[in-house]
Amino acid sequence: MELLVAYQNDPAGHNMAKFISQELEKDGDVYKGKYFDLAIIPSPAISADWLEEKFDYDGYVFLSKHAAESGVLALTCHNTGNFSDADFGGNKRQVSIPHPHLQKSYIQALWSLRNMFSKFQITIEATHHGPTSLNKPALFIEIGTTEKEWTNVNLCNSVAQILVEVMKKNQASYPTAICFGGTHYPEKFTNELIHGKYALGTVVPKHALEHVDNSLFSHIIQRNPGATVALLDWNGMGKNKQKILEMIDETDLEIIKL
Repeated sequence: MELLVAYQNDPAGHNMAKFISQELEKDGDVYKGKYFDLAIIPSPAISADWLEEKFDYDGYVFLSKHAAESGVLALTCHNTGNFSDADFGGNKRQVSIPHPHLQKSYIQALWSLRNMFSKFQITIEATHHGPTSLNKPALFIEIGTTEKEWTNVNLCNSVAQILVEVMKKNQASYPTAICFGGTHYPEKFTNELIHGKYALGTVVPKHALEHVDNSLFSHIIQRNPGATVALLDWNGMGKNKQKILEMIDETDLEIIKL
C-alpha cells in the first residue's frame, strides 16, 4: 500500500490532504483507506528521509506546492534526488527510487482533463531535491506557482481528486527509461510520458550531467531497477554527451534519441 504525505505548513499539500482525508478513517497519526493511507507530517516533505522509520509502506507520494521564479502557472510531478550538493533536503549525490508507472498514469490523467486547467502548464520536472534515501519509490505531486494557487481550495481539490482516482485503479506497467539531457522542465520527456510508451525513472538534466561520474552513474542505475532504456534529449546534452554515452554503453540499456 502507498502512503500519501503532506507537510502541515505547505498550503497546497495540506489543502490536498484535507480533501483526501474526508474519505479516510483517522487512526493515530495516519488516515487509513482502502486503496492508500495518508499522513500529515510536522516537518517539510523535502526533508522526510526519516519517513520509513515511522511509516512502513510500499511507496510514498508527496503532496506539495510548486514554486518558480518565472511565476509560470504549472501542475508538475517529479521524482527526487541530488546530483551534487543537497541544498533542498536529502543527501548529496543521491537519488530516490522513482515511481515511474504511477507518475505516467497521473500525468496522463491530468492531461486528459487539461481543459479544467487551461491556464496551467502540465509538465514533469527533472529530478531534484529531497528526500533521497528512502528505500521505496517516491513521487512529488505539485501545484504551482504562487500563494494564490496554493490556497485555491477548488484547484487543490480538483488535483487531489485526479490523484485519488489514479490511486484507486490497478496500476498499469510500462517499459521504463532513465532520461539524460534537457532543461529543468524537459519538454521532450514530458511529451514521451504523456503520449509515448515509456514511463520515466530518474531524469538527469543537461546542467547536472557535469556531476555524473562512474560512481554516481552506477548509483542511478541501481536506483532504477526496472529501467531498460536510456532516453536522450540528443540536442540537449551539451559537452557531456560523449561521457554519458560511454557510460551507457557499459550497461544493457537501449539508447533512444529524442
